[in-house]
Amino acid sequence: MEHLSNDSSGFNIEHILTNWPFDPHSINVRLLKNAAREVLQMRVDMGILQLETDGRPDGKRPNGESTYYDFLKAAAIENKEFVLQEQDCVEIDREFVQYYHRRICWLQLKEFDRAVSDADHTLGLMDFCKQFSQDEEWTISHEQYRPFVLYHRTQAAALAALNAEVADSAQSAIDEVDLGLEEIRSLFEQYNAGDQFEGDELVQRLVEFRDGLRDKFELGESMDVLESKLKEAIDSEDYEAAAELRDKIAEIKNQTDLVLDEMDELGLDIDEF
Repeated sequence: MEHLSNDSSGFNIEHILTNWPFDPHSINVRLLKNAAREVLQMRVDMGILQLETDGRPDGKRPNGESTYYDFLKAAAIENKEFVLQEQDCVEIDREFVQYYHRRICWLQLKEFDRAVSDADHTLGLMDFCKQFSQDEEWTISHEQYRPFVLYHRTQAAALAALNAEVADSAQSAIDEVDLGLEEIRSLFEQYNAGDQFEGDELVQRLVEFRDGLRDKFELGESMDVLESKLKEAIDSEDYEAAAELRDKIAEIKNQTDLVLDEMDELGLDIDEF
């Protein structure tokens, strides 16, 4: 048993916890960096989680690979009869939890591209589990969280588009939400739950977010709808309507100087993540 030091020079981290009190009403996250390294820290009820910003959050290299998912993919390529073993499932569970915590950190810090990357890792690992797991109950235990991961990814991708500060960024954000909604719809239909899609809380939040973007930037109908109407007008030789639609599309594509400081006006509360 190690001796508990009474000062800050030993293993006792009480001084750190005291200087960074836990707030149960918000997500407590900070990014620390120096010239050589950066780490994320998340304040939790009984201490602090520290996560690496690149590779696997715990900094480990499972079997020499950047992540356990990378190791599994390589193993599946080498062995055509590959299936997940019990120990693999244990390590996969650990990696799911680590990437969840880091995704939450990135969202809170508004590092949206990095949140998208970590969400993609989790979704890819979920796909791998579905393909190679022999334990359907274990697979379903993770699949139930896929809509939640897609929800995070969709909002992060939309907000990253808004932050891009390029023409048409507002429409790009709306397109990201539409893509995310379609993925979630397909997932519901895959499990014969299509009738529950519109009433799902996460779906309703994304729809409200998308509609808030349209109202804020006065975008009206989505680009896909407008381009479809334009094609119909051209096909029917209604050139006056086609000209109006072209003008409307051009106006949308000229949206510029969008800022994330007005996120509250979009109805988005980052603390809800």
